Order: sequence, then structure tokens, then C-alpha cells
Amino acid sequence: MQLSTIFREALQALVRNRVRSLLTMLGIVMGVGSFICVVAVGRAGSSRVENQLSNVGDNLIWVEAGSRARNGVRIGSRGSKTLVEGDSRAVLDQVPGVKSASPNVDGRIQAVYGNLNWGTQYRGVSPEYFEIRKWTVRLGAAFTQDDMERNAPVCVIGNTVATNLFEEDDPIGKTVNIQSVPFKVVGVLEAKGFSTTGQDQDDFVVMPLTTAQKRITGQEWLDDIFFSARSREEIPEVTKRIIGVMRERHHLRAGEDDDFNIRTPEELIRAQLASANVFTLLLASAASLSLLVGGIGIMNIQLISVTERTREIGIRLAVGATEQDIQMQFLSEAIVMSLIGGSLGVLAGILGSLVLKNTLHWEMQLSPQIMVIAGLFSAAVGIFFGYYPAQKASRLDPIEGLRYE
Repeated sequence: MQLSTIFREALQALVRNRVRSLLTMLGIVMGVGSFICVVAVGRAGSSRVENQLSNVGDNLIWVEAGSRARNGVRIGSRGSKTLVEGDSRAVLDQVPGVKSASPNVDGRIQAVYGNLNWGTQYRGVSPEYFEIRKWTVRLGAAFTQDDMERNAPVCVIGNTVATNLFEEDDPIGKTVNIQSVPFKVVGVLEAKGFSTTGQDQDDFVVMPLTTAQKRITGQEWLDDIFFSARSREEIPEVTKRIIGVMRERHHLRAGEDDDFNIRTPEELIRAQLASANVFTLLLASAASLSLLVGGIGIMNIQLISVTERTREIGIRLAVGATEQDIQMQFLSEAIVMSLIGGSLGVLAGILGSLVLKNTLHWEMQLSPQIMVIAGLFSAAVGIFFGYYPAQKASRLDPIEGLRYE
């Protein structure tokens, strides 16, 4: 018997019992639809974390002025004044895996333009900062090494500062007063939005390190140093070497606490990404259970169908149908049900994702690969759960079938 004939007869059998067939397919539809929705939510979460990973910096290693226990009193982060620009140069010279470095001082300031003002954060850095932290200048240009050497009163502002100070005006070339010092705006940074911790990453002003130290803070020590490793794989080894150089420069004896904190934000974000992926996998596994329930429904209905059509099976076997023909007939019915249910489930998943996105404003990321996987999985469920009823039908004794009333 040809496959086209087998599947045509399977469709006819399902149409004869359309209500029962639709109710059986409903389990597959719900399983595939929920699987697609759950994976879309999980992928959106993972994508958000991946974007955060790409924005955090170029293989960033962050050294922060830290704390030391003195006379039983532990000073908090940035409590020490031992982090200096010479530490940055020493690490660049002595640690082979470090590609670039940017010393940093920062704090709160009030920026004023005309009759508008905005409270924000300033960062005094070197020009390498923009590459290390993966900041793109949207308008104008970044300041240069020459600006550093001249202590030039120039700045690059974040998108939030630009919006609140200049509204619709072009900020480039305008003068902003910071701590009574007039700064010329030479650039506006590309917006990055909020971080995973809810912090506005675009609400700050960047200026040359020397300008910040001599015109804003009046201090020689640093708050942070940002380093960029040559590759992601080198970060752990480079981190160990940086600690060694810093301890040696700060004359710390064995057993003494560090007077700095060293962090690799990428490790934290990668841990968040791994957690998001595991969570997505767990949710997808839970959703796929409904597919198995749908498969059990298919097997149950097929067993009932075999019992109801015992006489039909006996007649087919008596007129020359082979066991393989009977097996294919019932197996094809299960496959057709699962394929139709899978197709409707994909449609339900897409519509469900759009509804969740538009009503609950959830982030959703649909994937064609996931839809294909869900469809193939539904077909596999039909084959797996339809095999036993089909085999049972094919092994029926023709005489018993003809006698069945």
C-alpha cells in the first residue's frame, strides 16, 4: 500500500471521529504552545544577560581602592588612599596579559547648562577607558591623550545627561559648568540603558583624569583602575599576576589583607547567564511533560480505536492486507494527529507569545529552531505512543476479527 493512500485513509478515519480526534490533539497543541512560550521567555532573559556581558567591558578586570583591617576596625570599600596612577603603569609594564589600563576617579557633581541643571556622576579617566568599557561615541568625539596632558576642561556626556541638560539642542561644543569650572562638551555616548541591577548606565560625565584630579577633586589617589586582558581565557591568570604586582608595590606582607579589591564582572554575569539557561531548561522540561500527556492521550484513543475496529481489521487481513499494512494504517493515524496538533501548537505558541508580550509586557524571543524542534518532538511523540496500538492491531488474528461483533 502506498504511503499517500495510507495517510489519506488515516485522515478519513480521523474526520469520522472529529470530536474525539480534536480532543486528543488538544494535549499536543497545549504542550507545543506552552513549550514555545516558555522557551521564548527564557531566551529573552538569556539574551538580556548576554547583552549585559557584551556591555560590561573588553575582558574587564576592575581594581578598586579597598579596605584593610587596622586596629580591629575594617575600613569599607574605597577606604584606602594607596591606589595611585603608578600602580596602573606598573601592571602594564610587568603583566604580559594586560592590553590596556585606565585609572579612574569619580564622584557626584551638579552639571549646569543655562537655566537647567542635573545631578549626576563624573568619571575622570584616560582615553583608553572608552575601549575598555566598550563605550561608543554617538556624537562628536572622545577626548585625547593631548587633552590629558593639558588638563583640558573637556567632557563626554552620557545620553541621560544630554537629554536632561540640552533637551532638543545639540550638545556638541556647548559649555557645561561643573563645580564652577566651564567644561566644553566634545562628545555624547551611545545609550546602553539600565544594567541588570537597575542602574542607569548613561547617567554620567566623562572627563580627562588629570582634569578631574586638579580641577574637581584635588586628590592624587585613585578610586579604581580598569584593566583589559588580551583574551577572555587569560583573565584568571592575569588577575593573579595583578594581585602580586599590587601587593608588592603596596608593601603588603604575607598574611596581611589587601588594601584593594579586584573584581572580574564577566564571571558574575556568566554565572547569571548559566543560571538563566538552567532555568529555561527546567521550564522547557516542565512544559514538555504536557506533550507526554498528549502522547498518552493518543495511545489511549488509538487502543480504543483498535478495539472498535476489530472487525474492520479482520476483513482487511482476510482480503490480503499484510501485518505491515495494518501497522502503518494505525501508526499513520497517530502521526497525523501529532503533526496536526504540533502545527496548531506552533501557531498557538506564536500567538501566546504575542499576547504575553502585548498584555503583560514580557520580553519574548521566538526562535525558528525551537519551533522546528517542538514540531519534530510532537511527531516523535506520535510515533512512540502510536507504535504499541498499531502493533497490537497488526497482530490481530483474522478469524477472531471476523467473529468480533
